[in-house]
Amino acid sequence: MSDITLAITGMTCAHCVRAVTQALAQVPGVIKAEVSLEPGLAVIHGEADVGDLINAVAREGYLAVPS
Repeated sequence: MSDITLAITGMTCAHCVRAVTQALAQVPGVIKAEVSLEPGLAVIHGEADVGDLINAVAREGYLAVPS
């Protein structure tokens, strides 16, 4: 198992964090996703494809890049 960290921009509230967390949790290979509003980071535990993670965040309306 490895950890992937993404910097996420556009989140402004707890609802945003919840939406991103749920989207990341649905990506194949994700064991757990921890998303924080400040400083706008997500730490994903598991063996997921980074592109799939970024696309899942984008579908929720936010921008994610590897950090």
